[in-house]
Amino acid sequence: MATYNNQLTIHEAHKLLMEKKVSSVELTEACLERIKQVEPHVSAIVTVTDELAMEQARRADELIASGDSRPLTGIPTLIKDVMCTRGVRTTCSSKMLENFVPPYDATVVEKLNSAGMVMVGKANMDEFAMGSSTEHSAFFPTHNPWDLSRVPGGSSGGSAAAVAAGEAVYALGSDTGGSIRQPAGFCSVTGLKPTYGRVSRYGLVAFASSLDQIGPLTQDVTDCALVMNAIAGHDSRDSTSAPYSVPDYTQCLTGEIKGMKIGIPKEYFVEGMQPEVETAMKVAIAKLEELGASVGWEVSLPSTPHALAVYYIIAPSEASANLARYDGTKYGFRYQGAETMWDTMDKTRQHGFGAEVKRRIMLGTYALSAGYYDAYYLKAQKVRTLIRREFDAAFEKYDVLVTPTSPTVPFKIGEKLDDPVQMYLSDVCTLPINIAGLPAISIPVGFADDLPIGMQIIGKPFAEETILKIAHTYQEATEWHKRRPEL
Repeated sequence: MATYNNQLTIHEAHKLLMEKKVSSVELTEACLERIKQVEPHVSAIVTVTDELAMEQARRADELIASGDSRPLTGIPTLIKDVMCTRGVRTTCSSKMLENFVPPYDATVVEKLNSAGMVMVGKANMDEFAMGSSTEHSAFFPTHNPWDLSRVPGGSSGGSAAAVAAGEAVYALGSDTGGSIRQPAGFCSVTGLKPTYGRVSRYGLVAFASSLDQIGPLTQDVTDCALVMNAIAGHDSRDSTSAPYSVPDYTQCLTGEIKGMKIGIPKEYFVEGMQPEVETAMKVAIAKLEELGASVGWEVSLPSTPHALAVYYIIAPSEASANLARYDGTKYGFRYQGAETMWDTMDKTRQHGFGAEVKRRIMLGTYALSAGYYDAYYLKAQKVRTLIRREFDAAFEKYDVLVTPTSPTVPFKIGEKLDDPVQMYLSDVCTLPINIAGLPAISIPVGFADDLPIGMQIIGKPFAEETILKIAHTYQEATEWHKRRPEL
């Protein structure tokens, strides 16, 4: 049965379940067996929930037998360990929350449960979602299934690596500055960051509240559409949730993109981009043109070079405020043996947070401090508005914008740990999309020396249907998304 999970998409598995050719219990057993085989090498999962998964699989088989199933019923999945799961520990890959067991589910988890989810575990990540390589987990780094000496990207590296390695059919990740799309590109899977507000953030442990967004990591675009059908929609418990109806995203997968206008922003073909990435991008863009789209190369988003600086003021500032709640008093890790309340708070944060989290808290606290707020944070918010307006102007002429997902292929584990700025630059192509609150998807478009290359398709606010349509049409005409790593 192990071959089932390692090769099937959601829609393929659903078809087999409906035809009674395989059961959810068999799929789940195959998945758990695959985890045992490859997890010692990949290290993508913080907590394996085998007993819960088997219980959910048996329930899913009952639903299928009664004719009361949905497209995700009985399909094994992983949840990034930054989303609350009732009765299952949610660590954010941090010592601060190592033993935290939430008393409630995140909205997306509730929605997947109602769709008949089978959760095989919680995926590893950079601590509190702060990182681009999943090396900043407090527990262990995750390895890229295509080359175990390289990173899978981050912060949703565990989710992406697990899907690529066949440990789960699909996974949920979160994206604050590229944390779904960059690991999707590095692991040769499909990853969608929805429009800000399209998917509820209730129950997502906050990093940067104006940037965070939950989305799917899957084998292909059809699976992305199926997961979005299940998790998107308004939630009154999330004040930033958009009160818009949700379309059936599978209806847009027509394979027809003739006459659609695609813009190529010149600022995204950055200096230092790996030549193989640029070549793969040009071949993929030519394929989209061949499929009937018109391509414009004259697009300019002049504020894009400032996006990195804007992000690393706004995100750490919001992180500084959000992580202030971890004080050793209410929940989570508490340092024992301190003499005063202030000493307890200081020691708790000193021992509970990792180096990257402390670095970002300090950056944010500095940017928000008296005398620097106007010079840094306020100015960053003004540039954020400029970036958003430039995207709006580009979308007056084009349906979507296309860029590389990352300027390089996956780098070696440890290669950038001592140079945070170089690590931050790996998200240079994805950060502006979060700053503007736009939807974007990363799909596989090639390899360089057997290492994956991803292409990013960016859409207008709430135009997930458009980017899904173009991405799906490309995948129907190519085979890159069907390649699997040999573990």
